[in-house]
Amino acid sequence: MIDHGIEFPQYRLHVVPAVVALASSSWQREVWLNPDEFENLNHVVHVLFDDFCDAREPQSWLGKSLRTDEEVSLMADLGAAYSEVQESVGVTAGDETYLGSPGWPAVLAAAARLAHVLVTNDLTALSRLHDAGHRWPPSTTIE
Repeated sequence: MIDHGIEFPQYRLHVVPAVVALASSSWQREVWLNPDEFENLNHVVHVLFDDFCDAREPQSWLGKSLRTDEEVSLMADLGAAYSEVQESVGVTAGDETYLGSPGWPAVLAAAARLAHVLVTNDLTALSRLHDAGHRWPPSTTIE
């Protein structure tokens, strides 16, 4: 996989959708609260705090799954907002309790700001790849 600006672009394929899910209250209610769906808050939290980033201390992920200092700062804001909710409702609380928490709108807002920057930066990287001559699908003819 070719990417400008990050070491593990495959990690980013998990981070961006997780942040977008945290930015969408309708997605959360329709998917996370549906027991027939795979994704829930726990899945998203593992992506952002354990597996592909550390939203509480994201600095070490700069250049790996995060592209810019702005992304690091916004991820830290998201981590702080989520951690505040987690402290108020408890680690074992269900998704519905998290979504109903008075602090949840701050999580939504922080995620929305970060999602905007992540997607904008990904589109910029894609444009740079295109400008550098990379095309998809790759040509099957030999030039």
